[in-house]
Amino acid sequence: MIAMVVACGLSAALSGHHSFAAYYFEDDTIEIEGPIVDVQFRAPHTWVHILADDSFGRQHTYAAEWSNPSRLERDGITKDTLKAYDVVRIWGAPSRNPNDYRVHLKRIQRPRDGWEWKPRRRETR
Repeated sequence: MIAMVVACGLSAALSGHHSFAAYYFEDDTIEIEGPIVDVQFRAPHTWVHILADDSFGRQHTYAAEWSNPSRLERDGITKDTLKAYDVVRIWGAPSRNPNDYRVHLKRIQRPRDGWEWKPRRRETR
C-alpha cells in the first residue's frame, strides 16, 4: 500500500514537469517587445505576459515561460522586479504551435533602466 502511494506521488510529480523541447523550438530564437500585462511569479515556472505585435503587425498577448521562482530569487529577482506596464524586450524559443503566442524565455531586458536577466553560464572544468 505504501509503495503504491509513493509511486502515485512520483508519477504525479514527474508529469507536472515537462521537456521544453516538447513545446518549443529550442534551437530558434524570436524577439518580442512590449508592455507587461501580467507577471505570475509562482512554481513551477514564472510567466511574463506582454502585449506585442506579431510578424504581421497584429497585437497579441504573448506568454513567456521563465524559470522557477526559487532559481530567479537566487539571481536577485523577486515578485516585485517586474511590474505591469513595464516595457520589456524578450528573447526566447518560439512555441511549436504558432497560435499559442508562447515563448520559452531565454533573456529579458527592461530598456528604460538597463535592467537585464539572462541565464548564467555553467562553469566547465
